Amino acid sequence: MAETLLALFLVTTSAKGSNLVFRWPQFPAPSPRLSRAPPDPSLSLSSLDNPWRASHSQEALEKAEILPPHDYGRDPEYSWQRPNALRDRSLSFSHTSNHATAGRGSPSRDRTYSFEKTPLPDEYDHVLGYTADFLANILCPQRSMCHAKFELVVDDLAFIGHPVCAEVDGGWRFKPEKIKTGSRGRDESEIGNSVSPHTEESPSMSPEIPTLEQSSESKSTWLQTFHLAMVFDLPDPSSSASGNLSKYFNILYEQIAFTLTAVLYQEQVLSNFVEKECDMLIALKETCVSKGEPYSKYTSQALEMSSIAPAMKTIYEAIKSSELAYVTINYLPLQLQLPPYIDTLLHSQDDQEADFIDPSDDGSNLSWGQSMTLGWKLPTMAPWKTILLLDIESEMDPYMALRGPQPSAEDRKLAEGLIRFLETASVTLSLFEMASLLDWDLESQVYPIVRWLVLHRRAKVVDVVHAGLKTVFALPPKLGAPLSELSAQFHEAFPHPAIPPLPRILSTISTSMSKQTDNHFFASVVKSKEHVRMYHDVVLWMLKKDMLITLHLRIRIVATHDLKIRIKAARELLMAQKVGFGKTKRRNGRSGSDLDSEGLSANDSSRSASFFLSPSAAHKYSRRLSSNESGRSEISELDFYGAEAKQAAEQQALGTDSSNSELDEDDSGWDTTEDHLSPSIINDPGKATPMQRRWLSAMSEGKEPAIARRFELINQYFDGKRSDDEILYRAEISRKQLREVLHHYEEYLETFLHPS
Repeated sequence: MAETLLALFLVTTSAKGSNLVFRWPQFPAPSPRLSRAPPDPSLSLSSLDNPWRASHSQEALEKAEILPPHDYGRDPEYSWQRPNALRDRSLSFSHTSNHATAGRGSPSRDRTYSFEKTPLPDEYDHVLGYTADFLANILCPQRSMCHAKFELVVDDLAFIGHPVCAEVDGGWRFKPEKIKTGSRGRDESEIGNSVSPHTEESPSMSPEIPTLEQSSESKSTWLQTFHLAMVFDLPDPSSSASGNLSKYFNILYEQIAFTLTAVLYQEQVLSNFVEKECDMLIALKETCVSKGEPYSKYTSQALEMSSIAPAMKTIYEAIKSSELAYVTINYLPLQLQLPPYIDTLLHSQDDQEADFIDPSDDGSNLSWGQSMTLGWKLPTMAPWKTILLLDIESEMDPYMALRGPQPSAEDRKLAEGLIRFLETASVTLSLFEMASLLDWDLESQVYPIVRWLVLHRRAKVVDVVHAGLKTVFALPPKLGAPLSELSAQFHEAFPHPAIPPLPRILSTISTSMSKQTDNHFFASVVKSKEHVRMYHDVVLWMLKKDMLITLHLRIRIVATHDLKIRIKAARELLMAQKVGFGKTKRRNGRSGSDLDSEGLSANDSSRSASFFLSPSAAHKYSRRLSSNESGRSEISELDFYGAEAKQAAEQQALGTDSSNSELDEDDSGWDTTEDHLSPSIINDPGKATPMQRRWLSAMSEGKEPAIARRFELINQYFDGKRSDDEILYRAEISRKQLREVLHHYEEYLETFLHPS
């Protein structure tokens, strides 16, 4: 909800003045501000008197009187007062006192203001400490400021809206679509056709329907300007981030103020709707004032007779309750909403939590769009995720709406495609699997439907649930409702005697987390294949209530101490052999060809050590062998490394520069600060260092070739950040194949469960 929203105002301007036509709620009031911190209500009177506590027994302390409830917001000793709070805040501004003489003006009596004695505020003419005329004047700006975002801060109040006005000749018509040019200033079409200043350099944000520009126009008899403004209690600067406050107001403007104004502007152009509504509301207000009826009587009648008044009430209540607002403007249905977590933008400690989308995920913002990034706390839309359809409690059932008559064949086709998707969607199928079953493109067809469903709160993106309920769940730190209330709803939804009460299920899930095996939902709760379908509905019910958190397997690679010792021993043996070759060469004075003819005996240890040469060195020497040389005998990969050892010995005998710097490329990585003996985790196997690549290669010694190739393919995802579902999708392997790799490389892998 928008916790700072105070009211919605509808103000108008005519040739006879401005008027605050309607407001909701009836009597808005800003939240109280305290000048000093109040005492803790949980403390007793004895807690504030240390000598008294020391002189009384423990029983007397327990029976001590608790501090009585007190409204510190109205206490003058605690509440913060503005310097001019003792008089009307609008008295310092000039305004017309005889505004009641005009038929379109606000109905109020003439008065003479005095700073010594302020008259009692009238509920028709006073709101939020200002007069209605003053608010109407400041909220209906000049023509040059219309058709643009309006933001005004007065004291601790902020006014957000989008005022619109008629043309100079009094007609209401759609604005022509502006043609963007490379040069600054006004283009030729604007110079010849513009009739108002707001069509100049800055682009107009008013609704633009060029096809109706010539035919759609209404002539107003008195309405010049109308403004549907949102009033907010400006947050305390000490409790909000100044940068996020602008984003907060911008979301409210785009999602509510501008959208609703656009619809009202369209209906005013097409049928003079806003002026007719204001005529009725102003006449009703004047009647109630003349009869001396309270303002509440006027609002109750306005909600019955008008179309704008109940729409403002519905929108206000929906925003405060963080729900969708379904309103009707001149028989035109409209749906409005705000991001469900928009208030997190106001609290600095929640800056990183306002947007749940992981910024490191590629294309996450592109998947959801810019309008669903702030304040939504949405998980990443990924092919390995799925969608959970929510219960529809509103009258706007998508099935009934989509199966009804459509205005065009294209809309009918879109509706049929949406119905097909809704009938196919299941939490046991990933979005990628749904796209395959429907033969749809994932990004261009499936993702847009998911965005539409989530935006209209018909569904939410969740993790895939195993068809046999062999999914590991955890409990959230906080439930969305009291457990007693949830238990009653659960018992009503699942009265079957085989299903235990909700508290027992929650307790079983909580205790199952301490088990190393059989900790999934089927083993801990279901325990029988006959009850899988019945408990499937239980899991869906709990997921809709946000009572379950899906845990996923995540994997990390550990280079053990024994592995590093083996690598180091093999490296030392290989280096010793290379040095020995060089000494033999210098002592006997043999040439490289003599060494070649004599041959080099490669024992088992040298073959084992040559395995750890770098891939680049192996590739370099393999290319030196011609097809004839490779065909005269079965030369293995280890023979290539033997040839490499010969070449290194020759270079050392000749005293080349390369032998003075490093013995070979396979020695890279040993001169770093990386610990080569202690066990360590390979943080990012996809970007492994040369030494880490040696460790990864050594892990596959003695493994089956197929398993080793699969490990080499998927170990890049063993960084602890990828879930098992993501690994299966990206590597294009089955869950059984993943389990085989985990089994054969168990000594080098660390697995753990973590939510996505």
